[in-house]
Amino acid sequence: MNKEQQSNMTSLLQVLRDEQVMAYPTEAVFGLGCDPDSERAVEALLALKQRSRDKGLILIAGSYEQLLPYIDDSQLSAERREQIFACWPGPVTWVMPAKPTTPQWLTGRFTSLAVRVSDHPLVKELCRQYGKPLVSTSANLSSQPPCRTADAVRQQFGQDFPVLDGAVGGRENPSEIRDAATGELIRQG
Repeated sequence: MNKEQQSNMTSLLQVLRDEQVMAYPTEAVFGLGCDPDSERAVEALLALKQRSRDKGLILIAGSYEQLLPYIDDSQLSAERREQIFACWPGPVTWVMPAKPTTPQWLTGRFTSLAVRVSDHPLVKELCRQYGKPLVSTSANLSSQPPCRTADAVRQQFGQDFPVLDGAVGGRENPSEIRDAATGELIRQG
C-alpha cells in the first residue's frame, strides 16, 4: 500500500469511527459499509439505500474470527463448516445462525445473519485495520445499477462521499448467497 492509499485508508477508518457510511471495492461491485455495532450508522446506510430494516444486512470481514461475535457457528455441522471454509476467503455469502446478542438492526426480521470473508485485498486490509467486519450492501441508489468504479460512486452519491479508492475484483455478479445450515443456494452469484 503506497502513501496515498494509506492516507485514504486512514481517513476512512475515521469515517467509520465517526459512525458514518463509506464505500469500498469488493469482488464484483463497490459496497456501502459502516460499523455494524453502530445503530446510528446502520440507520444512515438504510436511509441512503432506501432499504427496509426488516430485510437484514450482510457483514463482510477480513477473517472468520471477526464474524464470531455475531454468529453462532456451534449450530453448524462439521460438514457445513468444511463447505463454508472451502469457499472462504471468496465471493460466497453464507446465511448463518445469529447470536442472540446480535443487534436486530443487522438481522432484520431474521434469527440469522448473512456473512462473508472477502478475498479482496483492500477489504481485508480495511477490516484488519478497523478490527472488525463492516456492513456491506451494494453501492447504488434505489433503481440505479451497482457502482463498479469509485467515480461511479461519486456520481451517484456526490463528489465528497467517502470512498476507498481501488478496483473491484473483476467478478461480473455480486456474491452468491447460500444457507449455511442446508447448503441451499439462495442467490446465484
